[in-house]
Amino acid sequence: MINDINTSNIMSVIDYLKGVPFNVNRKGLYSPFELYEGFDPDDASTFNTCYDTRVYRHFIDRGKRARSVEESLARTLHDHGIHTALDEFFSKHDHLLCIGVMGGHALLRTDPMFRNVACLSKRLTQMGFFMLSGGGPGAMEATHLGAWMAGCHDEELDDALQMLAVAPSFKDEGWVASAFRVMRKYPQRKYVSLGIPTWLYGHEPSTPFATHIAKFFENSIREDSILTLAYGGIIYTPGSAGTMQEIFQDAVQNHYLSFGFSSPMVFFGREFWTEEMPAYTLLKELAERGKYKNLLLSLTDDPEEAIAELIKFQHQANVYPDKFELK
Repeated sequence: MINDINTSNIMSVIDYLKGVPFNVNRKGLYSPFELYEGFDPDDASTFNTCYDTRVYRHFIDRGKRARSVEESLARTLHDHGIHTALDEFFSKHDHLLCIGVMGGHALLRTDPMFRNVACLSKRLTQMGFFMLSGGGPGAMEATHLGAWMAGCHDEELDDALQMLAVAPSFKDEGWVASAFRVMRKYPQRKYVSLGIPTWLYGHEPSTPFATHIAKFFENSIREDSILTLAYGGIIYTPGSAGTMQEIFQDAVQNHYLSFGFSSPMVFFGREFWTEEMPAYTLLKELAERGKYKNLLLSLTDDPEEAIAELIKFQHQANVYPDKFELK
């Protein structure tokens, strides 16, 4: 009788795992085309039925905190597969060349800072780095747009920005469609970038410009992954509470040399980080008082200065001493 009950329970779990709208045996990262499977840029209504939207609706229906053991298991298995796929990705791409960009999700495509981040990301990608972000809209999208447009002329980037300006906010209809139109006009086959979004913030669509997408259900794992994978340093662009959390979480890792070294923390936006949200000022003071150690802090409005800080670290790490010119 007990064996019959156990067998019945196991079969019930298996049936549940087969019925969820995502693959619990996930073997690889998502491509933007796989994540948005079923979406047609020329038919806005298809966004409501594409793969990413179906999974998000399932996620909300079953609870942001899974209401059943079966659902919790399904999400855990999926996220484990994504973790394994990230390990595979980084077996082919050096952590020390990975540059993270953190910043606000609400940054409009028409904001000058959006173009600044895209230009900075484009330049770094062309130099041999690869870019990482939370994979959502705003500064995150600007990061991957720049990486996607690597190898193109600056005039072509400006054209792409004009195409995107028809839907400045991720809340605007056409936000995803305009991104796919840019990708169709300017295909990318050489450079890669990595986005790590989450279905917890599924109301913020993932940027299609990331060539590789590690989308998680569990946001805490996702947040930690973003900060720990960018060995080459993190650029902090203006943001709000989420960006502040990331700053101090990163500072802790660097303080304790969690990975054997400290990576650069580049604050991009002098006025913002010293007056509006003076995180740089606070960290600098605490570092000078010895409360934080091993922090490689810099503050700038100049993309060239930001790049110089990242290159300086590459020479200090002495892994690629001849790859980047130190000015």
